[in-house]
Amino acid sequence: MTGAEPVRDAARGRLTEVFLPAAALLLLVVVLLLTTLSGRAPAGDPVPAEDSVAVGFSRDMAVHHQQAVEMSLAVLREGASPQVRTLAYDIANTQATQRGMMLGWLQTWGRTATAGGQVMRWMDMPRPSAADRRAGVLMPGMADRADMARLSAAHGRQADLLYLRLMIDHHRGGVHMAEAVTADGGTPQTVLRLAQGMVRGQRAEIALMETLLTDLGADSP
Repeated sequence: MTGAEPVRDAARGRLTEVFLPAAALLLLVVVLLLTTLSGRAPAGDPVPAEDSVAVGFSRDMAVHHQQAVEMSLAVLREGASPQVRTLAYDIANTQATQRGMMLGWLQTWGRTATAGGQVMRWMDMPRPSAADRRAGVLMPGMADRADMARLSAAHGRQADLLYLRLMIDHHRGGVHMAEAVTADGGTPQTVLRLAQGMVRGQRAEIALMETLLTDLGADSP
């Protein structure tokens, strides 16, 4: 190895550290600006009822995904592991796009994006307790406000580890919600296909995150 090669490697590393978060932020801005265009339901699909699984899932999962995007942006800014930051970029991009699809469906169906705080009724789950609502835990797997604050303040390896642990729980909750859609016989095929893809994709990412935790010297949750 010549004396110039370590210098070039270090320079490439610094460029990656700067470019990846900046590229992620730029791409997510574009994705979020296009949310109203990305989720048009096919014209032939029937409009789901207000109390349907399709409408409830689209509303609640859009909120669930929004937190995943916020968590991923935090570790993109402050994380140390290139592998974790690459995963965070993929999760943020995927979930921002899926969120746009679900919000687009709701708009096409003539449904509001929220249901006045009545979350998870489509899964026959009880309303979040007052304590959970104060903590911001509205759906399965969501991080509470204290954990989100800790993630936002974390740096380096600490940010990587906290992100992985929180996102594993977040994905497990998301899989639970998506599986409720796949078990429903009356869900439009467009929504069903998205839910099936979420189950497959998030299960694979859970396995990857557990491996990354081990690689970073931490026990899996």
